[in-house]
Amino acid sequence: MDQVAAFTTFVRVVEAGSLSAAARSLPASLTAVSRQIAALEAHYGTTLLLRTTRQLALTDAGRLLYDRAKAVIAELRDVELALSSQDAQLSGRLRVSAPSLMGRLLIAPLLADFLRLHPDVSVDLLLVDRPVNLLEEDVHAALRIGRLPDSQAVARKLAELTMIVCAAPSYLQRRGTPATPADLAGHDCLVFSDVPGGGEWRFRMPDGTSATMHLRGRLWINSLDALAAAARDGAGLVRVPSWQVADDIEAGTLTRVLADYELPASAVHVVMPPARLGSPRTRAFVDFLALRWRSNNPLRALAVS
Repeated sequence: MDQVAAFTTFVRVVEAGSLSAAARSLPASLTAVSRQIAALEAHYGTTLLLRTTRQLALTDAGRLLYDRAKAVIAELRDVELALSSQDAQLSGRLRVSAPSLMGRLLIAPLLADFLRLHPDVSVDLLLVDRPVNLLEEDVHAALRIGRLPDSQAVARKLAELTMIVCAAPSYLQRRGTPATPADLAGHDCLVFSDVPGGGEWRFRMPDGTSATMHLRGRLWINSLDALAAAARDGAGLVRVPSWQVADDIEAGTLTRVLADYELPASAVHVVMPPARLGSPRTRAFVDFLALRWRSNNPLRALAVS
């Protein structure tokens, strides 16, 4: 039995609703379609389809095989497309999503080189601080920070990101340096948020547990750039990615605090929907991004002094 051909026939029968309709669409003889379904049932030792004079119904085993067979066929088509396009000139539109700050500072500057390498590809860069729905929003590749939800998306790890708390030396001289997360209750905190209100920062405690601190925020901004600028001006404590303020920490314009309580680094992935696996331009972009970040990691962690 040609299992791939039998899978294709089975899927077509289920979607067409009858053996005869599937035979017409393949095209194949009704006898050949019936034999392939019978061969599948014999091979797996179970009934896949319940046949009546008016309709077909899937058994539980048939429903399982239908889902798996569709996935196998789609995967084979992806492989065929990838191999047939391997030597072809890349072309078409590529839609990429990234968090605003990371996309603006770490992705956008690389796009000119990518476009020079692939002159027939166009790129849409969507900068949003929310998880996008890859399929509904027609996004081919998206950067995600932290734990990935269970999904059918394909993920490739690029780097790790550490969040740190810091403030200007002038603020710390004026208000004191917090020694533990609990001390934040007496400090002015600069909070990343779209909506003013109570903010929360999480920390890892000495016993390995995590603790959430409810903040008395004095400034809420939905821009990490603006928050870091306010911190440099002495407005308060801010929690930002370490890479964003690495130069400030080195120059002494910001001072890192509560380093012993920082959470472990979060993974940064680029995710793609399964249907994009066979897209040469998507694969080329992901490979390009991974190579650039591997040779010069823009999310470098700061040494804890």
